[in-house]
This record gives sequence, C-alpha cells and structure tokens, in this order.
Amino acid sequence: MGVIAEVIRIEPNGAISFGNYLVKEKQKVGDFEAGGDIYKVKTHNELTRIEKNSKLLLETVPGSAIHNFSLTDSLTVFEAEGGGDTQITLEMEPEMSYNIFVGGKKTGESKSNRSGKVSFSAELASVPQEVKIEKL
Repeated sequence: MGVIAEVIRIEPNGAISFGNYLVKEKQKVGDFEAGGDIYKVKTHNELTRIEKNSKLLLETVPGSAIHNFSLTDSLTVFEAEGGGDTQITLEMEPEMSYNIFVGGKKTGESKSNRSGKVSFSAELASVPQEVKIEKL
C-alpha cells in the first residue's frame, strides 16, 4: 500500500487513509473535510497525529501510515504500517474496556482512562497489518 503521498485522502469505501512515516520534515494538512467532519493531520518519521473536529483521534510514535481507518460506536478498524515498535494512542469513550487485535491476533484488553485515551504497542513493518479495537 505504501505511505499516503497526499497526507490524507478519502478511500472509495468512505474510510480515510493518512500518514507518511518516511519523511523527516513535518507534513501537515488542516481543514480536510470528510463525511461532515474536519480533520487535521501532522505526519513525519517521528509522529503521525490526526484530529477530528479539534479532538485527538489517533497518534502513533514513531510515525506510520494508516489505511482505511473507519470508526463506529463499538468498533475501530484500520491497517497500519511503519518502522518497528510503535506506540498507538486513540481517543475513545472514557472509562470503557476494549479488546485490541493486531494482525488478526488478540493482543490484550485495555481500559480507557478518564479522558478516553487507549494506548498499546504494535510491531509495524512496511506491509500493512489490520488493527481492530472492539468495545466490550
């Protein structure tokens, strides 16, 4: 799949893809509209961050490329690629429990904090792997 040359784009299925972990200089796109929401993306080799309507949606350290990101009330699904051990943080519903799946395998259960943040690590490579966060 590769990095997202345009920093963020809407896929034919309505999902969004964003991020470029291969560049050293920050790339930014603000005020990107998709599905009635406004997105702001910042990406480079050290960080990829996306905000939806001025609120954190997802952040990876180091940077990554996120493909086909989709979100419902109970399920978040996307494919991620990057350069090794990556910390992924999402803003979800506060104080809820979630099952985390990476590459089709359950990696554990995580509870969001009071602000709704869920964090976990994933070993990313240049071949995208599915990440799924399922609300319990």
